[in-house]
Amino acid sequence: MACPLCPVSVSSCSSPTHDDDSFPPRISLTDQIPIESSSAQYIVQQYIAATGCTKLYTSLKNSYTMGKLKMLAKDYETPSTVSRNLPRSAEIGSFVLWQFMPDMWSVELVVGCNKVHAGSNGEIVWRQTPWLGSQAAKGPARPLRRAIQGLDPRTTAKMFVEARFVGEKRIREEDCFILKVAASPAALAERNDGSAEVIRHALFGYFSQKSGFLVYVEDSHLTRIEYTGNDAVYWETTIETTIDNYKPVDGVMIAHSGRSVVTVFKFGGQLGMTSTKTRIEETWTIEEIVFNVPGLSMDFFIPPAEVRKGSASGDPPELTSGKFGNGKAWQNSRGKLK
Repeated sequence: MACPLCPVSVSSCSSPTHDDDSFPPRISLTDQIPIESSSAQYIVQQYIAATGCTKLYTSLKNSYTMGKLKMLAKDYETPSTVSRNLPRSAEIGSFVLWQFMPDMWSVELVVGCNKVHAGSNGEIVWRQTPWLGSQAAKGPARPLRRAIQGLDPRTTAKMFVEARFVGEKRIREEDCFILKVAASPAALAERNDGSAEVIRHALFGYFSQKSGFLVYVEDSHLTRIEYTGNDAVYWETTIETTIDNYKPVDGVMIAHSGRSVVTVFKFGGQLGMTSTKTRIEETWTIEEIVFNVPGLSMDFFIPPAEVRKGSASGDPPELTSGKFGNGKAWQNSRGKLK
């Protein structure tokens, strides 16, 4: 839940009708555009107007967001047992998200005794966890999912402008338009890693017909892992996020609270008897948002020394020796906010 990514990169959400540097994106009126696409473009325009994020295009250089959260393991199921409302107490934590426009970001999340750090310099996405160390994500750089949960309307609009309108649904007593973005087969293939094959990754955004705000996000990610001498095992991760409490920050409407429910379903394996289902819940609130932090530079978003981008020949990212950097930049940037 700490640092899942969106299914598509913002840079890939460009077309002959949408210049990558054009914001707000223009609605295409040509007959060659399917009705599902033109409808999505209109809905995104309403979202841009509702949030007022055009104010950020020329003036925003970077941003800082600090929030508090609570995580709780809710359910655990196996073929023989079902455990609901697990008695373990909730873990309290916090997160800090830094962004440098247009596509650099860094997030640090601490829950209990665990800390996860992830980021992107616009070319590569990396993660640093206690259990896996530092790793580079496969495929092109993609936005952080947490950022589109009402925290970054500009990136949200640029991602959904190439979405498809797929229907309407009532969410919490609000009629909503549904837009879908999904990774292409070629993009999924770039994210394959050895025995792990990403089969699908799609995200649905629910936009209120009344307010124009993004109020609900749902995405599904399915991976197939082949083990030597065994049947394949499938991992399906579904994240459902309710987005609440939009408030103005320097004239831009930003969501200040929400709730996410993550369901991890493992199935397949020998005789299909390895299925398990785990459900985890997170509630979060935003404590502080600052635009244009003085002193924050691109150097802050340099990946850890352990991670370096693959060679120009297309080799995958590698791990090298070294220690995590950016500590000085982190302290300097925090000091600017005090």
